[in-house]
Amino acid sequence: MEQVNIEEIVKQVLSEMKGSTGSQAAAPAKSAAPAGAIPKTSRVAMLTGLEHYDIKEYPIPELGDDDILVKVEGCGVCGTDAHEFKRDPFGLIPVVLGHEGTGEIVKMGKNVKVDSAGKPLALGDKVVTCMIFKDNPDITMFDLNKQNVGGADVYGLLPDDDIHLNGWFADYLVVRGGSSIFNVSDLDLDSRILIEPCAVLIHAVERAKTTGILRFNSRVAVQGCGPIGLICIAILKTMGIQNIVAIDGEQKRLDFAKELGASASVNFKDHKGIEELTEAVKDAFGGYLADFAFQCTGSPVAHANIYKFIRNGGGLCELGFFINGGDATINPHFDICSKEITTVGSWVYTLRDYATTFDFLKSAKQIGLPINKLITHKFPLDQINEAHHTNLRMEGLKIAIINE
Repeated sequence: MEQVNIEEIVKQVLSEMKGSTGSQAAAPAKSAAPAGAIPKTSRVAMLTGLEHYDIKEYPIPELGDDDILVKVEGCGVCGTDAHEFKRDPFGLIPVVLGHEGTGEIVKMGKNVKVDSAGKPLALGDKVVTCMIFKDNPDITMFDLNKQNVGGADVYGLLPDDDIHLNGWFADYLVVRGGSSIFNVSDLDLDSRILIEPCAVLIHAVERAKTTGILRFNSRVAVQGCGPIGLICIAILKTMGIQNIVAIDGEQKRLDFAKELGASASVNFKDHKGIEELTEAVKDAFGGYLADFAFQCTGSPVAHANIYKFIRNGGGLCELGFFINGGDATINPHFDICSKEITTVGSWVYTLRDYATTFDFLKSAKQIGLPINKLITHKFPLDQINEAHHTNLRMEGLKIAIINE
């Protein structure tokens, strides 16, 4: 490199350092640095009140021997982020959200050698984080559902602390020692952003398989065609299941469901009452009720309806209620007992589900499913408020924050 180039780089770095006050102003300029250099500070999108983020800037701390510094490339906006944005049900404000993120390792502690699956880690590798399982020996890479992840932590839903770089809605994330992390350098950015929501559905399908009812020739109903339901359809299609009926009230989503593998669709807005809707579902299956159903909405009414679409001896996986969405009214005799419905609940995922998800994303692409089309809108970090309002208005499917 020529001397004049080195001098120009040094001048640029010094200029940036003098111009950076480390303040927590509402919208500071993005920290800039030459390629390969790490800035002194990082922006974060801090949720400071209901429906309002402030862009703040904090020092990047020194890393411990087991820590990793990740330069954030992108992060999806989850339904959980929407709940926190609107109502703060977890009582976390002020908080840096974002848990569907991915980025590049730019600094590592001396003890960091491999990821949670034993794959080597190095500077420049692309990574995602999973749940922080602390010291719970019952949740391991190979115990599929010995115990679910209730009580585990996740980056993007951590209480604010003196580090602040706790969520993926930021320029940098500090991954603490002992966290679950995976090397996903063989996946493109959009696929990496979709890993976390896809893992939710991988886990749900694995739970469904424990009933012994979900098979290749099963007639499967998927209720709710937001990102979760659409991913569910794609996973079922990738598994080889051919007879899938999508149920939703938005025709554009139902049309996309067919692109991802649904063989038929039912728009509930076209039918009055549960009896008429049930007949429409039967017609979509050629005169039969579903062998198995996935309930992917957070609507108690939708949960009450789903039992009507399932045959005697059929199965149900309920995964739509990550938070308390209210009570559902069902008749235990008619809906469960007399039909002998086998029901499983699903909530979040395990480490093993993450590893399975990587293979699903590759397989979906190999068979031509346009899974990356789920990401319909991309916003820079400083437009995160608009990104969330776009999500609340249901103007797209998966909204993502993308860093330059």
